[in-house]
Amino acid sequence: MDTCSKTFSSTHLLNEQIARQLFDVLPECGPIVVIVDRDGSVWPSRSEEFARLNLTETLRKDLQAKVDDGAEPVITQVGDATVIAAQLATDRTNCGYVLVALPRHTPDSALAQIDLVETVLSQVTLIARLVERSRMLTRSHVNHYAAYSTSGAAAN
Repeated sequence: MDTCSKTFSSTHLLNEQIARQLFDVLPECGPIVVIVDRDGSVWPSRSEEFARLNLTETLRKDLQAKVDDGAEPVITQVGDATVIAAQLATDRTNCGYVLVALPRHTPDSALAQIDLVETVLSQVTLIARLVERSRMLTRSHVNHYAAYSTSGAAAN
């Protein structure tokens, strides 16, 4: 896939919009949330902290493969942080994956708070669904007005 088609693919743009909406509401000292599309593009909520995690592409792909195999959420230790990986999908689109990194947490402490972690993952999915629906409604309105303006011009 060339860079241009990747940049303008509907899933890539959807993930970018999801990231913008999600990252606007995350607390500055909260978890690091990362959206990863199926092509490997990455949107971290806090780039510098994400870089410090040193989450290699190999490890990320391993987490993604485990999620694809149905083991969800996947919990692992990366340095002094716990990383939780899950699928990110709406009713219509498989957007890829969402990673939640909890700095200074162990997998045991993450498991103790798994209900809270799953709530965060559900909220990310909800945001994705709402962004997708908003896009669909906008597209529908644009198509409606384009058809109306075309038919109005033809009648004149």
